[in-house]
Amino acid sequence: MKFSIEREALLQPISQVVGVVERRQTLPVLANFLISAKGKRLSITGTDMEVELLTTVETDIAAEGETTVPARKLVDIVRMLPEGVNITAVLEGDKLTVSSGRGRYTLATLPATEFPATDQVETLEVFKIQEVNLKTLLDKTAFAMANQDVRYYLNGLLFDFHDATLSTVATDGHRLAVCDLGAELGVGEERQLIVPRKGVLELTRMLSEVDDLVELAIGKNHVRLVKDSSIFTSKLIDGRFPEYRAVIPKGTDRHIKLDRQSFTQALQRAAILSNEKYRGVRLEAAGNSLKIIAHNPQHEEAIEEVEAVLNFDQIAIGFNVTYLLDALTAIEASSVVMELKDANSSCLITADPAGPDRHVVMPLKL
Repeated sequence: MKFSIEREALLQPISQVVGVVERRQTLPVLANFLISAKGKRLSITGTDMEVELLTTVETDIAAEGETTVPARKLVDIVRMLPEGVNITAVLEGDKLTVSSGRGRYTLATLPATEFPATDQVETLEVFKIQEVNLKTLLDKTAFAMANQDVRYYLNGLLFDFHDATLSTVATDGHRLAVCDLGAELGVGEERQLIVPRKGVLELTRMLSEVDDLVELAIGKNHVRLVKDSSIFTSKLIDGRFPEYRAVIPKGTDRHIKLDRQSFTQALQRAAILSNEKYRGVRLEAAGNSLKIIAHNPQHEEAIEEVEAVLNFDQIAIGFNVTYLLDALTAIEASSVVMELKDANSSCLITADPAGPDRHVVMPLKL
């Protein structure tokens, strides 16, 4: 195998693919890229057996072939080379020599045959969606995913296709984030699938805020996204997601309307003196203001006050300040509404007027 390519043309795809390569691997070959040179196309693949990313780039190929090379070492070498240089790679035996100018780097390879074969996605549905819409769905919910929870089905994001709507849902048991996209996607039947946490994070990295269409293929055990010259595949979590609609508070008769930016900044300041472990803040709403109070074991205290519009007399309730801030960051409106029943029930946070996303935060006993 032998090919030549400009530094920038190689750096972009390998920087993208290296994200799926785990640093700690049970199989040595999983720390490598699969590099294949055929015709005029160079393809680079990375996988951790759960998610896989394949991307291709056109280049000058003098001799076809394929091999696997250490992913992070190759990325570091190419990144450190000067801009605009040309790179030549030659495979001889079990060594790949990467040359540029006066520099030569010889990397150990492993046979391409050792690289895990790509699973065929048994496609049930294929549809197209605007890239910006898919990115919005992920950005507004992914932060609420659990991380290494024993309830394995929470360690991912639910894609819920229902009533000509696609909803993304994430929860870690303490908070819930839901975002709806009402669009005729052409999905034939109602279905739910859970994409694992790592797959969601890689998807978020891949997507940008453009109106181009990307293709999503749903399989029985996989989901596949095709964008330009990249193909992303992720296994699905085999489990049943909780009935999230039952968690969203209904009949909330106490509403607190706030300026989102002022509320966010006051929370950020108060959080400095909150308990580092529990991150609790006490909210006291009365009259036309909301008081934010934070304490820590060192007997330090922060008190902030922001203007608020209330439709009731008063309430005092505790929350994890991080969960509130995550929800407020996801909402894009200038003002927000906190909807409550009482001091012991969960709070629904929405944009005012209501937007596509809803955020539920459980109260904290302080």
